[in-house]
Amino acid sequence: MLLVGVGGKTSSHGWSVTDSLEELSHLSKTAGANVVGMLTQNLRTPSPTYYVGKGKIEELIQLKEQARYDTVIFDDELSPRQQRNLEEALGVKVIDRSALILHIFARKARTHEGKLQVELAQHQYLLPRLVGQWRHLERPGGGIGTRGPGEAQLETDRRLIHKRINLLQHKIESVRKHRALYRERRKEAGTPVVALVGYTNAGKSTLFNTLSKATVDVGDRLFSTLDPVTRRLTLPSGQQFLITDTVGFIHKLPPSLIAAFRATLEELDEADLLIHVVDITHRNAAHQCLTVEKLLSDLNLEDKPRITAFNKADLALRSEAELGALITVPCLGEGIVLPDEETALISAAKRWGVDSLLDKIARHLWGRAR
Repeated sequence: MLLVGVGGKTSSHGWSVTDSLEELSHLSKTAGANVVGMLTQNLRTPSPTYYVGKGKIEELIQLKEQARYDTVIFDDELSPRQQRNLEEALGVKVIDRSALILHIFARKARTHEGKLQVELAQHQYLLPRLVGQWRHLERPGGGIGTRGPGEAQLETDRRLIHKRINLLQHKIESVRKHRALYRERRKEAGTPVVALVGYTNAGKSTLFNTLSKATVDVGDRLFSTLDPVTRRLTLPSGQQFLITDTVGFIHKLPPSLIAAFRATLEELDEADLLIHVVDITHRNAAHQCLTVEKLLSDLNLEDKPRITAFNKADLALRSEAELGALITVPCLGEGIVLPDEETALISAAKRWGVDSLLDKIARHLWGRAR
């Protein structure tokens, strides 16, 4: 499998094309692929015909014998036209970043709700790409009576997919109503809700397990958590709150996936407090932070109260005793992190700083420490 990306020194998202391709490689490996190489091209904007320039197409064709790839993954969502042109030119399977992420989500979904939402996103992604699937059956010529079986099959497929999309949307709407009723009962009980958000693989599930003594699957891989999990926490003071672990965000998340997961993401809107978990050891931590903040803004959650928990401090500090001091984190721009009521330095894996984080959560929820 070969990976291809386009961009200048930095993309419109602030990521360099190299860093974005490295993440695409991690995604590919999460999906079980064997990556044999990466290819980049500096273009102000991708070509509307082939995504890359014609010279790069020739280079890709020459690389086929050398690298022996049978699939090319492009780092941006391709238009149906680009995908068709690329497959014809290269003679191999062509997919894009969005299709890869959808594939991973489909593999990771475990609950009925998660599977519904992923299937909806897949169908919405597929619908505009049906054109060309049946071109081998089309008749030459034009005019009355020349409509070929390819066109008829396309219309049939479109009707079937529209029908399935409508059914999935109806089922997901039922899920939304059920969730709304549950949230209403929760409000009546007066139990506050804290939601963990952040970039995928930042350590949200590890923190969730540490706080709740749960056993949510964790690992050094993207999207180890897809379906949200909620547990009740009781503090030493007797105060209780619910904590929810949510799906991780990622750079260039497919719009269809965000739309399909709105029923789940609405849980964030009802939360009283967000804990934004950040991996301070990642060299793209600053860009990951901005990606999460942008997605929260898109969900109209930019004003939601939050604490930013800078995680994996055990990889940046020598001991827990250093948590209270100023530390420099080069990947976060100016790099000075001051633990205060809005930020926390923690190691979820070693439980460093977790008691202090719980105190800050309690102050946000009840105006006093636990």
